[in-house]
Amino acid sequence: MYAYKINTTAWSEEDFFLITDLSGMEVEDVIYPIVLAEREQGIDYTNEDIIVALKERYPNSTIMAYEQFVELSF
Repeated sequence: MYAYKINTTAWSEEDFFLITDLSGMEVEDVIYPIVLAEREQGIDYTNEDIIVALKERYPNSTIMAYEQFVELSF
């Protein structure tokens, strides 16, 4: 399993964490066209749209997204 911090905008509050068995390239192959369409054609998307697209492309993979997390200090 891998944990990725997904940042597609200039707004850090829109970042989310993705826990998955997909490789970074597999994740990027799905996210990049979505982000590019928004930037070039003004097609809006949400983080949920990204998760849905990943699950549609890789239905047998583990894909979990978290927008909130607790930071622990030791």
